[in-house]
Amino acid sequence: MTTTQDSRPEPGSSGGAPERPDTSGGTAAPLPSEAGHVSEKEARQVAEAARESTWDRPSFGKSLFLGRFRLDLINPWPSSDPDEDARAEEFLGRLRDYLATEVDGAAIERDARIPDEVFQGLGRLGAFGMKIDRAYGGLGLSNLQYCRALMLAGSVSPAIGALLSAHQSIGVPQPLKMFGTPEQKQRFLPRLAAGEVSAFLLTEPDVGSDPARLATTAEPTEDGAGYRLNGVKLWATNGTVATLLVVMARVPAAEGRRGGITAFVVEGDAEGITVERRNSFLGLRGLENSVTRFHDVFVPKEDVIGGEGKGLKIALTTLNTGRLSLPAMCVGAGKWSLNVARQWAAERVQWGRAVGEHEAVAQKLAFMAATTYGMETMLEICCRLADDDRNDIRIEAALVKLYASEMAWRIVDDLIQIRGGRGYETADSLAARGERPAPVEQILRDLRINRIFEGSTEIMHLLIAREAVDAHLAVAGDIIDPDAGLGRKAKSGARAGVFYAKWLPTLAVGRGQSPRAYAEFGPLARHLRQVERVSRKLARSTFYAMSRWQGRMERKQAFLGRIVDIGAELFAMAAVCVRAHAERDARPENLELADLFCRQARVRVDALLTSLWENTDSVDVAAAKRILAGRYTDLESGVITPSDELPWVAPWSAGPSTATDARRRIPPPQ
Repeated sequence: MTTTQDSRPEPGSSGGAPERPDTSGGTAAPLPSEAGHVSEKEARQVAEAARESTWDRPSFGKSLFLGRFRLDLINPWPSSDPDEDARAEEFLGRLRDYLATEVDGAAIERDARIPDEVFQGLGRLGAFGMKIDRAYGGLGLSNLQYCRALMLAGSVSPAIGALLSAHQSIGVPQPLKMFGTPEQKQRFLPRLAAGEVSAFLLTEPDVGSDPARLATTAEPTEDGAGYRLNGVKLWATNGTVATLLVVMARVPAAEGRRGGITAFVVEGDAEGITVERRNSFLGLRGLENSVTRFHDVFVPKEDVIGGEGKGLKIALTTLNTGRLSLPAMCVGAGKWSLNVARQWAAERVQWGRAVGEHEAVAQKLAFMAATTYGMETMLEICCRLADDDRNDIRIEAALVKLYASEMAWRIVDDLIQIRGGRGYETADSLAARGERPAPVEQILRDLRINRIFEGSTEIMHLLIAREAVDAHLAVAGDIIDPDAGLGRKAKSGARAGVFYAKWLPTLAVGRGQSPRAYAEFGPLARHLRQVERVSRKLARSTFYAMSRWQGRMERKQAFLGRIVDIGAELFAMAAVCVRAHAERDARPENLELADLFCRQARVRVDALLTSLWENTDSVDVAAAKRILAGRYTDLESGVITPSDELPWVAPWSAGPSTATDARRRIPPPQ
């Protein structure tokens, strides 16, 4: 997949930023000589080399952070193929009927297990091949229809939603669709479309978001026929049931071989693979998540995806659209929560009135409804942009993942509060007392992982911020690079002077200052004018921060997080205005929701803008250093703390497994 920002000047701008050169040579930077022992600089180099460094298609999100409100990139609201939509609706109808009549979500929660029959039933429906092209036996659904299917499945059992999402969004189907050879697609995709399950294995016991420390190795065999995998992978969703795996491993550098992190398709039953345990969690009790050991596992060279050293690029590019599955689950949770809150707040009476009529609860209901509409709209525009393949959505997809995972958590927390004691009570306990068994406490537990899955909130802030300042680094990166010589700094200074001389004046005045701008949007026009004005203010703030902190800016993570959060709110405001305007005849009530959302978002944006410069960031960082040094350990006295007999991170060593294999194989349907 190629990626995106139009290198031509944008309409209404004085010219685009120069494209940052790709210094990676088309592959990832060589890994440090010893995995697990890397400097901060080495870790950053590996992560930076894995980035997609070009922008050859337009990006609404990137433009927004540069102070260029490119409404034309999302307006008019993108349409889809009616015939494909009709075909998808037929499948969604069958899926809905199956989930409503054949799947017992409460039993999955109680037993912590999705029954074999459910795997088989989903396989017969084609649910494991929703994103696989029809040429390989899949359904070939659009991203939008696929996300709607995940919402349906997750509303019955979030564990099923996670199963289908991990299998198709980051498992074998998506990397092969984008980077696989015709032969690989022909060999593997029909199996997956028919119901076999896949998993993605990157994380290790001591490796999370820092891939430079990856310790699983893939040693080329002497005869050149393939590789030998050795290592341990942690938290592999679907790992206990998967028959095909995407495994990220470190190919050592050698003469004539650059090596690097490489993606492999691995047969789940290959000799030397042991599923050492199934992990259990706070929520998603039906999740089949594994610790998997590889001991001298042979992988043919034909099963390398994309070539040696391309693993991290493949993972990041796959996530551009793969991340959309998580906000789909969050949108589903918002819809479910709103339904429960609305009915309960209308029926429950306290102090002579329905609780929903009391202002304290009314505010929560308004937030739930408006935010669910905002999340759904962000997801839908991202899916439509991904489906038409004309825009780069790496920033937009990351923004909706970040925004939806944070906001859905707030929605469900509000639901618990509205339900009171019944929100804290389990569904089984409610049913035993003769009350409707709404599993509110379960959805809170199930939803919490979305703020961690596929990039924690903190990592997403940094990832998006890096993309948001890419234009600045493209022209001024060497100025703040301590390793750059005087010659490079001088050239960078000249480039920066030309770019900023053209760019900075565009941030002073814009269309948002005209009281008649965006008049075609009627009552929503004022919100779009606000988005345009704040977009320019956001860009000015970013430029000022870079001028002030220069190379230290990358450590100003709280500041960067607020910049990203403002961008997310602006993206959501623009999207809801465009959608509501497009649907004004068919769904006039959405104009009310869009206005409500924008009013609430503007309050949040104002607070974020203030906190950019009025905050306790430096004080907090200084305090944290003292906390880590043990200055306040007396504060921890008076309680019994966890035993220190075991380490925080369990060590492991290469070699054959001594554990009983915990894999689970689903019998084929009869």
